Amino acid sequence: MKTSRTALAVVAVLALAGCGNSNDPGAATGDQKSDKSPLAEYMGDGFVSSPGGGMRMAVRAGGAGSSEEELAKQRKVEDATAACMKEAGFEYVPVPPESQPKSKFNEAFNLPPDKFAEQYGYGISTIDWSKAGAGDESNPNTAIRNALSPAAQKAYDKALNGPNATANGAVVVAPKEGEGPKNSGKVDLGCRGKAAEEVYGKGEDRQAEFKKYENLFKDIQALAKRIQDDQRVVDATTAWADCLAEAGQAGYQKIDEPREKVNQKLNELTGNQQNGTSPGKTVMGPPSFDKVDAAKLAELRKFEIDLAVADQKCRAKGYDEAYKTVQWEQEKEFVEQHKAELEAYRDGMANR
Repeated sequence: MKTSRTALAVVAVLALAGCGNSNDPGAATGDQKSDKSPLAEYMGDGFVSSPGGGMRMAVRAGGAGSSEEELAKQRKVEDATAACMKEAGFEYVPVPPESQPKSKFNEAFNLPPDKFAEQYGYGISTIDWSKAGAGDESNPNTAIRNALSPAAQKAYDKALNGPNATANGAVVVAPKEGEGPKNSGKVDLGCRGKAAEEVYGKGEDRQAEFKKYENLFKDIQALAKRIQDDQRVVDATTAWADCLAEAGQAGYQKIDEPREKVNQKLNELTGNQQNGTSPGKTVMGPPSFDKVDAAKLAELRKFEIDLAVADQKCRAKGYDEAYKTVQWEQEKEFVEQHKAELEAYRDGMANR
């Protein structure tokens, strides 16, 4: 199968503060690799406190380094998916998570930040995420689907990933005529989505569960702002902006603005609105580059790489060190003051 297992594997995403586009694949690339911070010890492996002052916690199925408990849940999702597909009249073979091949981009993610930037920029327009799982002949379901007629393949995809899923596994929510995006209400994610709900619970139930920790999340938002407003980080941000300007990349004042600029340009090129609110096509998942003008995409990729290389060099001159110093200080203090709440959150998530 194509990228259905990756594009629709997100179980829950909780934006804590200033994290920008939660669908931004570049947020998981080489410039985010670091040792675990004091707060991440309680918030889990998916917790990221980025040098841009943002914090996010994402729980994804099939992630690297998953615990045995998480792997067991993923096996249950595969079994439930197979049962649902059988009811729909299709064959689906459960694929154990440990047998799933690594993404062909894993090698790229292991590159040092400067090397990653030189080859992939932020990994936004330079990597076609819709092809991340393409060509996986080791998955028995690839052969099963390929043996079907074109019409049957469409029916198979609809049963597996829902009526709004594209061939690359993204979910498109189209607007009604004369209205904004029709992005409210429940989106049918097919057998895979139903299986995930059976194992992990319905979205509204997870939201209610997270609501118990609302005050903790608000405190973490305030923590993110304190880190960003610390004079050491403010001074480092100014030095970073000056460095970018000297490198021919003027006009950026906030640390996440370069990445956001690339995202904006890509959305304009593909015609997609990533979970947006303005009229247009709303896409949940990676957009395909198949119908994008090749010359314009090449131009954007050069823009991204040039900007990312300059950004990475300027961060390395002092910003990253300053941010991490303040982050570790502030998070250590935060943990001491909120230890009981953090332990309750950690234990509650472990029992999900």
